[in-house]
Amino acid sequence: MMKKKRLSASKASLVLFLCQMISALDVPLDLSQPPTITQQSPKDYIVDPRENIVIQCEAKGKPPPSFSWTRNGTHFDIDKDAQVTMKPNSGTLVINIMNGGKAEAYEGIYQCTARNERGAAISNNIVIRPSRSPLWTKEKLEPHQVREGDSLVLHCRPPVGLPPPIIFWMDNAFQRLPQSERVSQGLNGDLYFSNVQPEDTREDYICYARFNHTQTIQQKQPISVKVFSMDSLNDTIAANLSDTDIYGAKPVTEKQPILLTPTGSTSTKVELRGSVLLLECIAAGLPTPGIHWIKEGGELPANRTFFENFKKTLKIIDVSEADSGNYKCIARNILGSAYHVISVTVKAAPYWITAPRNLVLSPGEDGTLICRANGNPKPNISWLANGVPIAIAPEDPSRKVDGDTIIFSHVQERSSAVYQCNASNEYGYLLANAFVNVLAEPPRILTPANKLYQVIADSPALLDCAYFGSPKPEIEWFKGVKGSILRGNEYVFHDNGTLEIPVAQKDSTGTYTCVARNELGKIQNEVQLEVKDPTMIIKQPEYKVIQRYGQVSFECIIKHDSTLLATVTWLKDNDELPDDERFLVGKDNLTIMNVTDKDDGTYTCIVNTTLDSVSASAVLTVVAAPPTPAIIYARPNPPFDLELTGQLERSVELSWIPGDENNSPITSFVIEYEDGLHEPGVWHYQTEVPGTQTTVQLKLSPYVNYSFRVIAVNEIGRSQPSEPSEQYLTKSANPDENPSNVQGIGSEPDNLVITWEPLKGFQSNGPGLQYKVSWRQKDVDDEWTSVIVANVSKYIVSGTPTFVPYEIKVQALNDLGYAPEPSEVIGHSGEDLPMVAPGNVQVHVINSTLAKVHWDPVPLKTVRGHLQGYKVYYWKVQSLSRRSRRHVEKKILTFRGNKTFGMLPGLEPYSSYKLNVRVVNGKGEGPASPDKVFKTPEGVPSSPSFLKITNPTLDSLTLEWGSPTHPNGVLTSYVLKFQPINNTHELGPLVEIRIPANESSLILKNLNYSTRYKFYFNAQTSVGSGSQITEEAVTIMDEAMASRQVDIATQGWFIGLMCAVALLILILLIVCFIRRNKGGKYPVKEKEDAHADPEIQPMKEDDGTFGEYRSLESDAEDHKPLKKGSRTPSDRTVKKEDSDDSLVDYGEGVNGQFNEDGSFIGQYSGKKEKEPAEGNESSEAPSPVNAMNSFV
Repeated sequence: MMKKKRLSASKASLVLFLCQMISALDVPLDLSQPPTITQQSPKDYIVDPRENIVIQCEAKGKPPPSFSWTRNGTHFDIDKDAQVTMKPNSGTLVINIMNGGKAEAYEGIYQCTARNERGAAISNNIVIRPSRSPLWTKEKLEPHQVREGDSLVLHCRPPVGLPPPIIFWMDNAFQRLPQSERVSQGLNGDLYFSNVQPEDTREDYICYARFNHTQTIQQKQPISVKVFSMDSLNDTIAANLSDTDIYGAKPVTEKQPILLTPTGSTSTKVELRGSVLLLECIAAGLPTPGIHWIKEGGELPANRTFFENFKKTLKIIDVSEADSGNYKCIARNILGSAYHVISVTVKAAPYWITAPRNLVLSPGEDGTLICRANGNPKPNISWLANGVPIAIAPEDPSRKVDGDTIIFSHVQERSSAVYQCNASNEYGYLLANAFVNVLAEPPRILTPANKLYQVIADSPALLDCAYFGSPKPEIEWFKGVKGSILRGNEYVFHDNGTLEIPVAQKDSTGTYTCVARNELGKIQNEVQLEVKDPTMIIKQPEYKVIQRYGQVSFECIIKHDSTLLATVTWLKDNDELPDDERFLVGKDNLTIMNVTDKDDGTYTCIVNTTLDSVSASAVLTVVAAPPTPAIIYARPNPPFDLELTGQLERSVELSWIPGDENNSPITSFVIEYEDGLHEPGVWHYQTEVPGTQTTVQLKLSPYVNYSFRVIAVNEIGRSQPSEPSEQYLTKSANPDENPSNVQGIGSEPDNLVITWEPLKGFQSNGPGLQYKVSWRQKDVDDEWTSVIVANVSKYIVSGTPTFVPYEIKVQALNDLGYAPEPSEVIGHSGEDLPMVAPGNVQVHVINSTLAKVHWDPVPLKTVRGHLQGYKVYYWKVQSLSRRSRRHVEKKILTFRGNKTFGMLPGLEPYSSYKLNVRVVNGKGEGPASPDKVFKTPEGVPSSPSFLKITNPTLDSLTLEWGSPTHPNGVLTSYVLKFQPINNTHELGPLVEIRIPANESSLILKNLNYSTRYKFYFNAQTSVGSGSQITEEAVTIMDEAMASRQVDIATQGWFIGLMCAVALLILILLIVCFIRRNKGGKYPVKEKEDAHADPEIQPMKEDDGTFGEYRSLESDAEDHKPLKKGSRTPSDRTVKKEDSDDSLVDYGEGVNGQFNEDGSFIGQYSGKKEKEPAEGNESSEAPSPVNAMNSFV
């Protein structure tokens, strides 16, 4: 099969034709012509406020135009503004922002006018606006607590920038948050969860806004999301209900889809013609809904429709009025569906139907300018003449305006002008300049004389005759010197002067003459046409089937015009041939050796000339070879009978006889050599040749005693090496090369250490290898100093100046002479410590933890070495809030290169620091600059070091606290907030108290009795509030009862009684154990089982009678049981490192409180009436006597 590809002459003719039509309108620059705007800035020009503003306006004309500007509709006098300049011979404005100007001061609408004696052209209205990247507004972000399966929207609400920022979500590690059908980002930047899962719990959902113009990224405060799974809810409910309650959270409920955005059932959207339409639907539901899009009453446009964001976004590019209509998105899961209809209306800013084009007329001629545009709504057309509305422009009797057309009759030279057409509607405008140039010019031909055109026979030929003249010349074509005028259907004459021969033949070759004439003169030009024979493939590649490991060949025999150069290229599967030695490309064929399965495919022969291209393809099918029984594949046997012939000084021919290939063809031979003179017994790789080759010409080095051996290779592996060949000692010669890696680096301030990588043994080319080391100081008119050293790799030059450059070269030589002249390298003598310290050290404190330090660079001559950078030593002298010195710990920051500033992070607020700066070279550090003292401003304090709550009474609590470990400033006050907690763990109203900074304790009075309170405590400086510490405490129920409990518990008789009871129980247990081992029964146990009182049951670990022990450090919303044996600190002190969580109630139906030492007193006794399920507390205080009754 054969495919032909030729350079499309018809396409080439179209391109050339269009180009020539455009060029025919251009007036040669040596003739008078009105201005033409050639380059201008975009209409909406957003500039970087940190860089100079460049507003472009370039124009051409004869004479060259002058330029002026308006700003916001009035003349802009650039001479009165020192920050504004205009480029020479140009209208481009440069506003110097980098030298003190402010971009905001130059916002506005600018318009350029280019003017000469024949008219004035104007630019578009260029709206200049500086880009903006505002900071995020501060907002308090509450944590999101969501139930598993519910939907969630995390709002980004980025700051309004110019242009709008690009939004993306990442975590604290700057990794993009993974998105899916369930979790995705909307077009407004918000993050939508169709349903939340436990793995969505995290505290670092961060929205970022990237402002590309200013290359800045703004970050929103992290958003915390906590997902409550149904398992955790069950655990929480179980921990807070008694064994008589019926409880159980329902499993995760599947939900029908509902739309998160857009809301409602319908919405509208207006889009402009030619832009990109983006429609979005994001739905909630469980399982995650899928999104489907349709267009009501029509189809989505093919080739312009794309789906993004897991099909949640419908994208239609290059929209037109036909794309208006209703688009429905449908969200569906197994439970149902939801939908939303978006009514899309496509409007259109003005667009050209016929833009006005330049008009060149001769005196007395007629002409028209046409300006036609369309849009939605239909645009209004208005005309201007030389930048002035045509209604108030100077009158021209030859001009008549008729709507979108200007008609010119009997024009004169004074009729030359530039006309502007403005087409506008509410969505934009179009402005086009078109001049009317009245000239009287004889014809001129712009195509070069005797231009040569070459085409392939039977393809079109286009002969150019670009011209100009006024009036417009008439064009005629002739063939030959005395030929007749060309006419007839075999030729096409284009308005721009081009002659087209649709089907050129060999006899079309010859000279063609173009004649241009008007009433002012006549001119002619000759061009040459050559018609070439087409390129053909006279024998094409054919379909082949070949067995694996066989050989195949494709032919490609061509015929082409003898005057053209043809190149043949082979492709496999429309790609380059594999880089494999098995593929051999000949003049007329492609041969593949040792075919494998991967060679299967289509092979194409492509023939190219400068004028045409043809190709032909064929398919190769590789099949397995027929099976042969008991074939053993093995490595080849080693070659033998090695022979050296044709011995020369630098080459020898080696031949051998291959060993048995053992049923696997030999693919290559590896030749190795041994140097018996320098490295006896060590074999080195020499070369590798194809498996079909048994002789090779080897390149040799002088002064080497060679022996060779050959190794055969097939697909199984490598053979054993052959027996070595006879030895061949080559003659000595001068070294061919010089040492490599020559360097000059001083080890001391007064020396230069020259090192190099010495030549290897066989590189010496002869005995007596030595080195000539030469050096001289660079940029000094000095002679080379040389020394010859033995076969070493280093030489030290002493007595050198400190750190000066040297030219160095090292040349090899042996007993027969020198190597070629070596190249020079640049080295330096030794470095010494820098001499001076950086000056003018300045510190700019940015905030309480960050400062910026500046310094002047030291002169390079005083560095006395390679400048590696600068080191900044800084240390804290004292805290300004404590005035106490401490151990000085110096910190060091290194800034590489010739930097003159650096940032000092991690500073402590409200502290006094010192710093100095030192320059660093390869030798070490220079002297330190004078210490610079700076102070950091106040910051917010750390949390108070502790918070203790003591002396609980009926209506008061005593609070004691320690000042913050790091006050970070002068404390102005403490802020105490507290609120009661009821039995259902609900928080009451929050009360706030401000306490003077010099106080360390407070008695809170007028509290409710037997009530739990949660306290929040933090310190403040003038900057703001620090982190808070939390604690909980309970007011007691009855002071007298509490006192009696303490008194009884501490009496000696009570302690003795409890010890006796414990001893009695121990004895009973021992007796039971002995009787049980004897096989007897325990009647007491049976009796208890038979007459069990439901109110006096043995305590179980999980029956909920006592409730759960809770840590003081647990939160009312996070119930965590204490580990067995854990205790709460007796003084209820919570250190800074401890959790802010609080104690929760001890289940329901149980009275419990703390005595003065913080231990738990619980009542365990049988009651005659069971307590209500609501757990109303008893009015009686628990008693140790009641506790003892449970054992009787």
